[in-house]
Amino acid sequence: MSDVARHAGVALGTVSNTMNNPDKVSEATRRKVQAAIAELGFIRNDAARSLATGTSSTIGIVLADLSNSFFVDIARGADATARQHGMNLIIANSDVDLAKQSMNISLFEESRVAGVLLAPLDTAYVRGSATLLRSTPLVLVNFAAESGHYAGVVADEEHGGYEAAQHLIGLGRTRLAFLGGPLLLTAVAQRLEGARAAVAANPGVTLEHIETRGLNIPHGRHAGQDILARGAGTFDGLVAASDLLAVGAIQILDGKPGFDVPTDLAVVGYDNNHFASESAIPVSTISQHGEEMGRVAAQLLMNEIQGGPTTIKQTVVIKPDLIPRRSSLGDAWRRD
Repeated sequence: MSDVARHAGVALGTVSNTMNNPDKVSEATRRKVQAAIAELGFIRNDAARSLATGTSSTIGIVLADLSNSFFVDIARGADATARQHGMNLIIANSDVDLAKQSMNISLFEESRVAGVLLAPLDTAYVRGSATLLRSTPLVLVNFAAESGHYAGVVADEEHGGYEAAQHLIGLGRTRLAFLGGPLLLTAVAQRLEGARAAVAANPGVTLEHIETRGLNIPHGRHAGQDILARGAGTFDGLVAASDLLAVGAIQILDGKPGFDVPTDLAVVGYDNNHFASESAIPVSTISQHGEEMGRVAAQLLMNEIQGGPTTIKQTVVIKPDLIPRRSSLGDAWRRD
């Protein structure tokens, strides 16, 4: 900054005001300083500024898995809200790795960001811990802490599971299967409970749970092989706990005699993963409104940054919605 001040022929404080309080500097002076900054290639050191002032204009977000577009949507919503508050967002991907998640959280705290958004892996430690961060404000996304020590935003997973099953029941499907697991994952267990509630409210409809070891396409293919081995007609509707599971099952089943999707077997996924609408058979799905979740979570974090540790720790619940497509509606569905 001293070099910039000398090059522009102004005081050091004028350079500081140009970057931090531009309204205090005349336009002519501001242009002179900005020209010097550009000519010298000066880049401000926000980390050093944070140490000096005790404040930061950056927040971090740690996401469980960026290969899932749901988390990309969360980041997009969080970024929009952060920018409205004059803040920058840095994204870290845990890549479904607990050690990497812990490292990312620690890295943000060591960097003295103003706050952290965390869309975590579902573990008992995260559910019960009150010390995920020592002093940096933290808000959870797509997760609720049992300890009550953190604010958060979650989707109403039971409602989503209910809507998925009720959609199939409304289409006249009566022999349903729920694909998903492991049930140690809170969201999967809640989606299953929602589907069971819909079935319980409709006499004559049955539901069987086919537990999977995960929520990705290979797990869906394995479940599809299980359904194929049981024979045509065993089920006429599938609720999958993720779009990836739905796509994997459809890859195995569709085209086999008695397993045409959706004539013989209507399918609903979950997450509104971006590729779900672009697959060979566009997948009906439950949308969790990832961008809205990101926006709300970022606003909760801004409230904590501005209000301090006494800010009320609330958990906001957002209801997901059904997006019907060809995998359940067949030719009745038309792409926009």
